[in-house]
Amino acid sequence: MRIARVALDVPLAQPFDFLVPEGLDPVRGSLVVVPFGRTAKVGVVVARTARSEVPAGRLRELARVVDDVAPLAAGDLELLEFCAAYYQRPLGEVLQASLPPRLRQARRRAIRPSPAPEPARGPFATPVAATPAQSAAIAAVRAGFGRFHPVLVAGITGSGKTEVYLRLIAHALELGRQALYLVPEIGLTPQLESRVRERFPEVSIVAAHSHLGEGARAAAWLAAQSGRARIVLGTRLAALSPMPELGLIVVDEEHDPSYKQHEGLRYSARDVAVRRAQLAAIPVVLGSATPSLETWANAAQGRYALVELRERALAGARLPAVRMVDTRADRPVEGLTDALLRALRVRLARGEQSLVFLNRRGFSPVLFCRSCAWHSACARCSANLVLHLKAGELRCHHCGHRERVPARCPGCGSADLAPVGQGTQRIEETLAAALPGARIARVDRDSTSRQGAFAEVLEQVRAGKIDILVGTQMLAKGHDHPNLTLVGVVDSDCALYSADFRAAERLFSLLTQVAGRAGRAGEPGEVLVQTDFPAHPLYAAVAAHDYAAFAGAALAERRLAQFPPFAHLAMLRAESKHAGEATAFLRAAARLAKELGGKVEVFDPVPAPLERKAGFERAQLLVRAASRASLQPFLRRWKAALDDRPGRRVRWSLDVDPQEA
Repeated sequence: MRIARVALDVPLAQPFDFLVPEGLDPVRGSLVVVPFGRTAKVGVVVARTARSEVPAGRLRELARVVDDVAPLAAGDLELLEFCAAYYQRPLGEVLQASLPPRLRQARRRAIRPSPAPEPARGPFATPVAATPAQSAAIAAVRAGFGRFHPVLVAGITGSGKTEVYLRLIAHALELGRQALYLVPEIGLTPQLESRVRERFPEVSIVAAHSHLGEGARAAAWLAAQSGRARIVLGTRLAALSPMPELGLIVVDEEHDPSYKQHEGLRYSARDVAVRRAQLAAIPVVLGSATPSLETWANAAQGRYALVELRERALAGARLPAVRMVDTRADRPVEGLTDALLRALRVRLARGEQSLVFLNRRGFSPVLFCRSCAWHSACARCSANLVLHLKAGELRCHHCGHRERVPARCPGCGSADLAPVGQGTQRIEETLAAALPGARIARVDRDSTSRQGAFAEVLEQVRAGKIDILVGTQMLAKGHDHPNLTLVGVVDSDCALYSADFRAAERLFSLLTQVAGRAGRAGEPGEVLVQTDFPAHPLYAAVAAHDYAAFAGAALAERRLAQFPPFAHLAMLRAESKHAGEATAFLRAAARLAKELGGKVEVFDPVPAPLERKAGFERAQLLVRAASRASLQPFLRRWKAALDDRPGRRVRWSLDVDPQEA
């Protein structure tokens, strides 16, 4: 018998056997259409065999080979098999997650390949001379071409890391290889794509991210797989793009939590990129002004090479002065202190630009009744409905529920309703009232929901048509505004004493990144951080621009607490619409884990940080081990045992290396 073993996107981990009819000859990696139940599915052939454990009479025939898509290369399959094994997911699910939606359709029109241009090998544009530090960084990475060579480029904001990446990409292209360039967020891709195309005008470049239409995503994927695209730019999903001639991977802002996928295949694109580089024996560059503590520890221990860029690339540019504004003495009015308003007026008078940063969209985080203490709670989540005043709505930022703003309190009928706290909309309104005539633009998920809106705002900033930007973390990284000399940070204290052990690391990173938007040209920059805790050691490290001091103290705490990078974690998450069932499931899972044994520590189940979401009660269970060698075999046994349990009214998932603990 001729049998194809096919991985399908179904909950079962094992592949399925299908008879190969005469006239078809699928190879390992071929996309095929097979009958499954009463429908047809697209799967990937993972093996050919002459025997099956399924009786011949029960085997169904493979329907057809998808002939407009070339078989996946051996290296690409190997990477996806690693992801399936490491993240404890069925191979079929991983394979499907790597395919664009259009290629997963059993019935679709054939895609005609675009003509293959000749790969350009330079010479490429080099508009500026590299600084000595940039040249040293480039040389350090180039020395590792042709082998697995992970390099951390730890460069302060404005130190010219992007120029280092572009010169390394040029070297890869000159060697006839492809380059993969990852960024954490879609908002960074238009500006970056424009810069990369300017540098490599004759090179075929594609973008890969979730905001592309189905046709564009499929075309980009096929261009990468065929080798027609020599540079692939994208977010975390681009980490799985097939690239047969890959010679270099760049992971920009490698610390960013956006590289972690939180649904389905819960992979870290950064970690997958490192593994991919190892499998392909190529360099991988991890760049950041505030490296993740895991990456910093790897560099300190010699697992990664370390290159530091300690000065800004532009002559005369210096890191901004960072000052804490004690909000116990200078009490904010509508979120803004007198010190920040004075500084904004000074910049307006000089014709310079400012950024007011608040990582909370909407007008106000909650609507409150002064008569009976009613507040705008979401009925489906353990969270408040956020006031969006311009839209006249209360919105849940977790489940998406919306309702009109009530004219009177639903609890007591009082008209004495008041917004409590600030969001970006309220800060925008307050600034407009305090600084009449100032040209203000707000950048958050609400204001940039229309395609192209974010890019339009950034272009207005570059053209000098905006005086003050108000925004969330969308503005905190990757953007260069030469005339921006002031950054004001509103309400950062909420992250100081979070239960999440990564909260301090993320706050330091966020403050350093947003501070780095100021003073990137010749004019000196200033950063004002409004806080009730001006003497906190974290703020002192931010003010001194001393990442090494912060990282040293944070790693010492992690070592004592046995958290990553000194231990390895997995999180079992469960949710149910029936109260107590998620926790009961996790208690049973904990007992099962202890019965299985192994060198792991199993914690008690606890409610999730957001205990209720979209009507589901949520809980989680943490497992810790000293090494991956101890954790991975245990997880395989544990998940197999959980899969074998009879059905319950509980949805559960296993998250390896969780970022939300």
